[in-house]
Amino acid sequence: MENKFFGELDRYLFHHGTHYELYNKMGAHIREINGVRGVHFVLWAPSARAVCVVSDGNGWTPWRDIMEKVDDCIWELFVPGMCEGVKYKFLIVRADGSEVYKIDPYEFGSEKRPANASVVTNLDTYVWGDGDYMKAKKGENYLEKPMAVYEVHLGSWKKDWNKWDEDKYLDYRRLAHELAEYMEYMGYTHIEVMGICEYPFDPSWGYQVTGYFCPTARYGSPQDFMYFVDYMHQHGFGVILDWVPAHFPKDDFGLANFDGTPLYEYADPLRAEYPEWGTKAFDLGKPEVSNFLIASAFFWVDKYHIDALRADAVAAMLYNSFGRSEWRPNKDGGNLNYESVEFFKHLNSMLRSRTDAFIIAEDSSIIEGVTAPVAKGGLGFGLKWNMGWMNDTLRYVKKDPVYRKYHHWLMTHTFEYIFLEHYILVLSHDEVVYGKGSMWRKMPGDALEKFGSLKCYYTMMMGHPGKKLLFMGQDFAQENEWNFRTSLDWYLCDDPGHRDVMNCYRALLKLYRERPVLHDDTSYKSFEWIESGDVNRSIFAFIRRNPWNYNDGLIFVVNMTPVDYSEYGVGAPVDGTYKRVFTTYPDGSEFAVEAQKELCNGRPYKLTFDLRPYEAVVLEIPYHESTEEEKKEERRAKSRAKREHKLVKTTTHAPAVEVPAELLPEDKKPAKTPAKKVTAKKTAAKKPTKAIVQSEETKPAEKKLPAKPVAARTKKSEK
Repeated sequence: MENKFFGELDRYLFHHGTHYELYNKMGAHIREINGVRGVHFVLWAPSARAVCVVSDGNGWTPWRDIMEKVDDCIWELFVPGMCEGVKYKFLIVRADGSEVYKIDPYEFGSEKRPANASVVTNLDTYVWGDGDYMKAKKGENYLEKPMAVYEVHLGSWKKDWNKWDEDKYLDYRRLAHELAEYMEYMGYTHIEVMGICEYPFDPSWGYQVTGYFCPTARYGSPQDFMYFVDYMHQHGFGVILDWVPAHFPKDDFGLANFDGTPLYEYADPLRAEYPEWGTKAFDLGKPEVSNFLIASAFFWVDKYHIDALRADAVAAMLYNSFGRSEWRPNKDGGNLNYESVEFFKHLNSMLRSRTDAFIIAEDSSIIEGVTAPVAKGGLGFGLKWNMGWMNDTLRYVKKDPVYRKYHHWLMTHTFEYIFLEHYILVLSHDEVVYGKGSMWRKMPGDALEKFGSLKCYYTMMMGHPGKKLLFMGQDFAQENEWNFRTSLDWYLCDDPGHRDVMNCYRALLKLYRERPVLHDDTSYKSFEWIESGDVNRSIFAFIRRNPWNYNDGLIFVVNMTPVDYSEYGVGAPVDGTYKRVFTTYPDGSEFAVEAQKELCNGRPYKLTFDLRPYEAVVLEIPYHESTEEEKKEERRAKSRAKREHKLVKTTTHAPAVEVPAELLPEDKKPAKTPAKKVTAKKTAAKKPTKAIVQSEETKPAEKKLPAKPVAARTKKSEK
């Protein structure tokens, strides 16, 4: 084919699974050939017998724009005169002779459902304004920074009641302004957006994806979503995108049985599907499929400036038996999916080394090292959802306060493993839907008791090591469980009880952001129990501190019962005056307590104060001049953190690919060795040392890969 767009180097990298900018070649791209502007289409369909492009540009007429098979698996076509905004599909004659219309797997734009045609889209026209944000983030170690995530489903956060359609969605641009204003008021640092990659089925909430390179058209255009991310960045908020690398739906127009064969999914019937969800499983053993997903991750970071991806259903990918009554063991007879392990190591290491983005694992597995660096045998994820903390602590708070003492361990044993991974504590959408009730509904007792328990629970969450995530509506104690079809009940914010919960969580977020001991918490020395065994009174007391001393440290004391404890005593590490910096009671009065020289809870000092029903207090530990040994330990701790961060940024785990020299661009080809002069002088042979040096200096340059890019569920069984 003349002017072939998908070159030999592209093909080589693609078939080895290492074409990280694949989205710049696959799909539909506006380009100019010999002065003629049009759209160039590239498609991977090795078993297709014929392919054509049907579009509103050719009147949806089949076999007018016929693609050419340029090698054994790649189809190409340049359509002169076609422009941005044209809707199109591929008409594929499959191996068995049947015909099927398919959307572009690499589509940049899509029609709004129920229509589903791909749309020719130019992503290079948007002018970004987040330069200062991106510059400040470069090289940043997010583990040392606060991360208080607001999880949002854009279609049900708010509704536009002035619209006449059934959806009443706010668009991306209006959502950007209203969400940023609310998040700034509350004090969140990041937003996690549910269900942005294009999907056909609303009740899947966006977890049955058909467009891995396309934001959903429900809320606007791709440029509108760029504006959303841009606006968030300009206001200091990081953007996390939900991403689904495990499975895809069976819709005829999507990836399933794409060219008449199981192209993107496994051919093995014991691995091809997740029966529980009715979806297809990606065949990560194929380099081209692995490359498709890895390129998707790079795409969102490169083209949309996404700060992090939240990978859905990681456990389903890691276990061959997940959701299956019959399953195929690995080559060693085990349950671990080796292909998924290699995929995650490859993806995480390359993304972390080439960009400042990272991936968060929504993972319920018991596999160790999920967030450990790949260089140390881990999977390389940036963070892992702490499902154990969520399940155990919710079991505890659902109990009547009278019986909580019998389940005290549920609130304490999570601290035993919290430093084994880099965790994020999550109270997500999964916990407030399908009959589980809202966070407010989970609390026992009357309305006042519910408010009291919820505020204490949120205080325990904020004091617990790990980053934080809370689903929308739970910060003001939404009463009804989440429904993706309706808006949050914002009128509740005018109720004093609900407003009190909102103010409480807002104060906790402020405390979390401003106190490094609460968010720079990767060391096991950053947490100490004061009292974990006050079972009968259901009171918890602990310290959050620096790894080197108690300066800037905080003491948390949480009463999970409606009982008033006068002159409650709690141990303290140093002498001085302890100032209260937070209480779940809205009185706002200043309070301080002087430490008494008296042994308490194994500590040399004792604090005595009244602890009210359902009260959680946070006390600031007095400042003492650091000793020389403490200063040395501080330097050592910071040096360790830098080394760990550097290890992650400089280690890669990818298939060994040595690109043939003839496929490399001219500026990447090995240097040619100049021909040596032939001389008859006998003295030339007397200088072997010089000859060796010259040979080393002029040897061919090491072969290198192309330059790095610039930046580059339905609910488990219930969906």
